[in-house]
Order: sequence, then C-alpha cells, then structure tokens
Amino acid sequence: MMFKDENIADTIIKRTIVLSLIIIGIMFIGMKNPKPLVLGYIFGVSVNILTFKLMEKSVERAVTMEPSKAYGYSVKQYLIRYCIYAIVLVVGALADYLSIFTVVLGLFTIKIVILSLAVIDQIKNKFK
Repeated sequence: MMFKDENIADTIIKRTIVLSLIIIGIMFIGMKNPKPLVLGYIFGVSVNILTFKLMEKSVERAVTMEPSKAYGYSVKQYLIRYCIYAIVLVVGALADYLSIFTVVLGLFTIKIVILSLAVIDQIKNKFK
C-alpha cells in the first residue's frame, strides 16, 4: 500500500489540496469570469476538508468508547456533518458570488481523491 508511515487522512488531504490547486488553475485559465467558480470551489473543498478532519477525530474518539455510547456519538457526529453540508449547499445556492456547481464539486473532491487512490492501487496490484 502507498501509505507506509504517514497518516492516511493526511495523505488524502494533501492530495486533495494538490488536485484542488490544479482545478483552480484550470478554472483561471479556461473561464472568462472565474471568480464565482473559484470562490465556490474553495468554499466547497475547504468545508469538505474540515468535515473530513471532523470525521477522523470522531472515529478516533468513537473507537475508545464502549459500543453503546459509541453508536450514539457516531450518529450525532454524522448528523452534525450533514447539517454542515446542508448549510454549505444553501449558502452556495443563495450567494450570487459563489457557483453552486463548483461548491458541489468541492464537496466531492475528497471522495474523488479516495476513489482515484483505490483505482491506482488496483492498477499497481495487477501489474505486480
């Protein structure tokens, strides 16, 4: 596996930031009015990274709890993250200075990175 000594979550976040910089560069080069697109993307990916870290911390805490308490704690954390996503989507839809499309793209960037890492891992394993 490609994550030898480093925390997997940190690796995912670093790769998300690299991908985000590439996407932002493409937006600046390829679009006539990139500001709402870039701001929407930065907003979405920033919240996505923060909720990913929140998920990491809640999982670390939940595994130290007894199962009955861990379940309730995990459900609460899950609902908190979805409320954050809902607020971000509402703000992205209502704010005229943000593009809702790029806000949504930003919210999916970590998922895209995780899936691409899995695909790359599968391809590497097939050629071994």
